[in-house]
Amino acid sequence: MEKIICDKIARITKNRKKLEERLKVKIDNSGKEITITGNPEDEYIAVKVIEALDFGFPFSIALLIKEDDLLFEALNIKDHTRRKDLEVVRARIIGKKGKTLRTLTELTKCHFELKGNQLGILGDPEHIRYAQESAISLIRGAKQANVYAFLEKHQVKPVFDLGLKPIKKKKKK
Repeated sequence: MEKIICDKIARITKNRKKLEERLKVKIDNSGKEITITGNPEDEYIAVKVIEALDFGFPFSIALLIKEDDLLFEALNIKDHTRRKDLEVVRARIIGKKGKTLRTLTELTKCHFELKGNQLGILGDPEHIRYAQESAISLIRGAKQANVYAFLEKHQVKPVFDLGLKPIKKKKKK
């Protein structure tokens, strides 16, 4: 049994039936406290999905944690900068009309959400590392172009053949 505190409890209670069905757990709430009961593995995944929903990710993207084995990580902006004007730092991450955030999403294949002074990243374990590094670079003041160049240089290459598939034999005529 896991217990977590949620600020956006309405999002969870509104979608409770769908969450219980897809995550295979029982969800109860008392005020802002949510209790999750079920198999320990399912509980862990349900906690991550609910944390992502509470952070502000859309319902369909938060459920990708279960379906596609994605990870959810949260970065605290204050941990990576000494600046006091955090609005400027958040603006650097978002970019003009959201362009920086969209470009980061395309290059890292991860989903980003800003909530106060925290940046939520949801993506594959291989991609999350570079997404975190690029976000920290932006927070510390690196130029966007340099961050994009770093991401383009360090693209994760998909593995096509591990030698595990049987080789198809050609038919004789």
